[in-house]
Amino acid sequence: MVPVPAAAAMPAPIPLPLYTQIKDALRASILDGTYPPHHQMPSESELGERFRASRITVRQALGDLQKEGLIFKIHGKGTFVSKPRAFQNVTSLQGFAEAMSSMGYEILNQIRNCKCVPASRHVATQLRLREGDPVVEIRRVRLLNREPVSLELTWVSEAVGRRLLTADLATRDIFLILENDCGVKLGHADLSVDAILADDELTQALRIEEGAPVLRIERLTHDAQGTPIDYEFLYFRGDAFQYRLRADRHKTAPAASVTSPAGHARPRKPASKGKPSA
Repeated sequence: MVPVPAAAAMPAPIPLPLYTQIKDALRASILDGTYPPHHQMPSESELGERFRASRITVRQALGDLQKEGLIFKIHGKGTFVSKPRAFQNVTSLQGFAEAMSSMGYEILNQIRNCKCVPASRHVATQLRLREGDPVVEIRRVRLLNREPVSLELTWVSEAVGRRLLTADLATRDIFLILENDCGVKLGHADLSVDAILADDELTQALRIEEGAPVLRIERLTHDAQGTPIDYEFLYFRGDAFQYRLRADRHKTAPAASVTSPAGHARPRKPASKGKPSA
């Protein structure tokens, strides 16, 4: 009888690098609340003793956690746990307060500007108006749990905007006012997202440092018939908010291609990094 060879020994698993083990352990302690938001983390020397690691190794683990947004450093004071970022899912068309209130956040608005102005060429193009036609311009700072999180610049045609001039913009979403007070049935929105650096207005409105990163959302909202109804720029603090969306790999192919009506192109970017003139 031919002897059956013994089963080959399975190779031992390769241990994770020490800095990865430290990072994973600290991340778990942050996520389970052991280290709550704004809690000061142990010093590098304390973590080195705890994990029997060099300061360089500990610093590498902390650096990765900082890149993930879980911790932040204050020069001369130490390392602290970041406050979790609020987020909004962009797979459905919702106003900011509508989305945040459903998650238990308190939303307030500071009205910085609400007036009728001549439409700039860019705004007029988006809303299918003539340059110089009257539009209602609204500037609002959105407060999340009493802290500024975004600056909104909104333009709507005068015909619709007259109702907004007297509406309670301090506590209500423009989308809900358009639907419930103006009888406008909203259909879809085209969005584009990029990042800019805070200018003087954003620095003052959002209480951030000049040059801090800001998430900019350009959104053109259409009614159910496909007519542009609301054009806006939303400027979110990069350290306080996220836009999230789900992406599926496989989609059912459409039965037939449909050509969009003229003028339904994706909103164009203004030439400069800042805000378009109104």
